[in-house]
Amino acid sequence: MTLAFIAVLSVSGCKNRLMFHPYEQMVADPSVAGLSHEDVYFKTNDGVLLNGWWIVSPQARGTVLFCHGNAGNISFLVDTIVIFHSMNLNVFVFDYRGYGRSGGTPTEEGTYRDAAAAWNFLTVEKKMPPSKIILVGRSLGGAIAAWLAQYRSPAALVLESTFTRAADVADFHYLFSPGELVLGDAYDTAAYLSRIRCPVMVVHSPEDEIVPYEFGKQLYERAGPGREYLEIHGSHNGGFIQSMDYYASGLSRFFDRHLR
Repeated sequence: MTLAFIAVLSVSGCKNRLMFHPYEQMVADPSVAGLSHEDVYFKTNDGVLLNGWWIVSPQARGTVLFCHGNAGNISFLVDTIVIFHSMNLNVFVFDYRGYGRSGGTPTEEGTYRDAAAAWNFLTVEKKMPPSKIILVGRSLGGAIAAWLAQYRSPAALVLESTFTRAADVADFHYLFSPGELVLGDAYDTAAYLSRIRCPVMVVHSPEDEIVPYEFGKQLYERAGPGREYLEIHGSHNGGFIQSMDYYASGLSRFFDRHLR
């Protein structure tokens, strides 16, 4: 039995532990940036209690529903919240099950249920019209946001530093290509795009060391009419900060075009 095969067997038994890196401790909140927020709890359709933050803009032209990546929790998103709030947008960020103060244990299916519950919170509890909601997903959150966009009608979808499939990322980082065996078709963003009808913006950096730039280009090619591409610079986790002015202005113009 080769070492590579043994490694694959080990990985396949720990799929969720490899995919998700939740952090329970909250390290900050929007008040550190001078923003007031509502700390909210809401339930998924399988009864898991989730936590999120609702940040209102007094002159809001729309609302961003933000899906974060596979590590940390919403307390790491203060910079992101500030950027969208500065564009006169309400912001709703939430933690998937097992992250932060949300209950449960993360799974792929669970993250989809969590995103659907967050959408329902906005449209039912906060009475936000879908035509005023933009889904934004970063890294793994892009796959989750794309899954949700198949079944809802947001104004637009933004995929930031997102992969084509989770398996493709695994194959990029491991020479023995374990992706298909270990992850199968998990988080198949490219497939979801073929069923999405809203405008899509893909944001990616050529310097992304985690998710190759080529994956972003492939997602752009799969998107339908109204697609746009925003090339930023910097690392996977820090590109939006390292390209701040260009990133923010590019997104703001996209929002102008699709928030009626």
